[in-house]
Amino acid sequence: MHDLVPLTALGAAEARIDEFAGLTIREIPDIALASLAICHGKKAGFQRAVKKALASTLPAPGTSIATNDITLFWTGVDQWMVEAPFASHEDLAAHLSASLKGNASITEQNDGWARFDLEGPLCVDVLQRLSNADSAGMAAAAVTRTAIDHLGCFLICRTAGQHFSILCPRSGAASLHHAVIAAVHSAL
Repeated sequence: MHDLVPLTALGAAEARIDEFAGLTIREIPDIALASLAICHGKKAGFQRAVKKALASTLPAPGTSIATNDITLFWTGVDQWMVEAPFASHEDLAAHLSASLKGNASITEQNDGWARFDLEGPLCVDVLQRLSNADSAGMAAAAVTRTAIDHLGCFLICRTAGQHFSILCPRSGAASLHHAVIAAVHSAL
């Protein structure tokens, strides 16, 4: 029998935290993710089921909605991602599948993505060096898809100018982290 040990996207047992003057970068490994897509012809049923299952309406394009411990964000036409704490939502995709009753295609995204949070007054300076997303103009709850270090990423503004999350493919986590650290040194 194997003794498997869970590792973060950066390959460690504990999440990485990098602290600089004016900025903290945190690896956030303990999230559950599931993607939702409306099944053809089921839009009305989907909207009702989401409101009942998640106690939320659907976020408009380019936005997110956080209720309790769940965040929904728009990823494309009739598509959203659901994010929740892993400890309480390990089976998020199965729960959503049961709750949405055939109105949506649901795919578990756990371990498919890596999340890094940037917090502090240097966030915008660093993000402007990394991508063409208008991080300075993003309001709280805004979401955009952008390229960072040749990786397709989601950029979520948690607090305008002060707190952002970057979600990138897990396979590119080390590359993204390196790019963020290099941008921090450039901004300092």
